[in-house]
Amino acid sequence: MEWTDEGIILGTRRHGEGHAVVELMTAAHGRHLGLVRGGSSRKVTPLLQAGNSVRAVWRARLHEHLGTYALEATRVRSDRLMASAAASYGMQTLAAHLRLLPERDSHTGLYRALAVIVDHLEEPAVAGALLVRFELALLAELGFGLDLETCAATGASTDLIYVSPKSGRAVSRAAGEAWKDQILALPAFLRGPGERASSSEIESGFALTGFFLAQRVYEPRGLEFPQSRAALLAAPARAAAA
Repeated sequence: MEWTDEGIILGTRRHGEGHAVVELMTAAHGRHLGLVRGGSSRKVTPLLQAGNSVRAVWRARLHEHLGTYALEATRVRSDRLMASAAASYGMQTLAAHLRLLPERDSHTGLYRALAVIVDHLEEPAVAGALLVRFELALLAELGFGLDLETCAATGASTDLIYVSPKSGRAVSRAAGEAWKDQILALPAFLRGPGERASSSEIESGFALTGFFLAQRVYEPRGLEFPQSRAALLAAPARAAAA
């Protein structure tokens, strides 16, 4: 069996004498692992860093086998990503989230979103908003999408500023006023296209997606929330204090 696809490296691990197992998020074949022979060598290791884009040729005798990769770099980002703590934590967080997906299931939309985000991970204001949107898309792919279009109580489509923690649906200002201390904020940049996100709104966005990822995905699976995500959120404060 053989296929060719584009992919972004999520991670690697050593395998045997000088080889490496490489984990890609691919455009058409989902999250997919394969063996790179000689992948632990000094020559090849720089290519096999998280965040790099590659052209991948995968070969195996049977579909269920691990198979081997022949990889050709198409865009190298790893040096830039490793130079920024926030970018490095962001890449680790994206990889952890994508590992929630079944291996080899196609998720083209998430791949395209990943391809955009990795080019902006060194830009905190841009990357933060993109990561929040990515987490919303991930929830939807996993079957836990939020309904942010209409009010859960009234059906209205305007002045939506809250989200119900029980239903995952938007709530209008008027309908949520009495419970505003018990429900989640819906930041403005998620309420319409083209809205720019402030740092406080990005924090609210991460609080929103983090609540539902923890409640509906990580905790039911008995998984710990990615530590890299907490480090990512704390990075701006550490940078300001330096």
